[in-house]
Amino acid sequence: MRTPRIATALLAAVAATVTLAQEIAPGGRRASRPERPDWEFALTAYPTKVRNGDDTTSAIAAADRGPLHLEARYGYETKDSRSAFVGWTFSGGETVTWELTPLVGGAWGPLRAFVPGFEASLAWGKIDLYVEAEFVRDRLESSDNYNYAWSELGFKALEWLRIGAVGQRTRAYGGEREFQRGPFVQVAKGPVTLGAYWFNPGSAGQVTVLSVGVAF
Repeated sequence: MRTPRIATALLAAVAATVTLAQEIAPGGRRASRPERPDWEFALTAYPTKVRNGDDTTSAIAAADRGPLHLEARYGYETKDSRSAFVGWTFSGGETVTWELTPLVGGAWGPLRAFVPGFEASLAWGKIDLYVEAEFVRDRLESSDNYNYAWSELGFKALEWLRIGAVGQRTRAYGGEREFQRGPFVQVAKGPVTLGAYWFNPGSAGQVTVLSVGVAF
């Protein structure tokens, strides 16, 4: 499969040219830390290559002011769906820092659902854990209800380089595997963060997700 090789080469080239990189925060959707009093925003696109399936692209827009967290998504819960969320972030810790953002929202379009969930992160030194989960409750067919989850275990090798393992449970791509796992890499420069996630490496159900994000 050429896509993982292309993604790896692209990220390697970016990493080789990074000179004034910003620190990569643990995984998550926030555009700013909970104590920041001003509005800040982030946009991220996720072009996705599905082996033996339909390619797709999802996107997330986040807005934060202090602990208030707003989020809009496209193509995230299922292909071509739209969803929106509001949440409130709780945080604390010194040596070990943590954040928890309960969310409530809904989806419309191909999927009509009430979607409660949460985003949480835990960091200690260069190691961090990020977990995102939601319950998709279909308003029309209860048999279509399901639990979505995305988790990352990351290691900050450099201030601008984060690597680790990722797993997700989703129905967005179809196929036989609802739970998928694999490696990931992220690099950052200024307000831009690039990432590549390779699920099910070596299998017939490989999925490659690239991420291109900007914060402002």
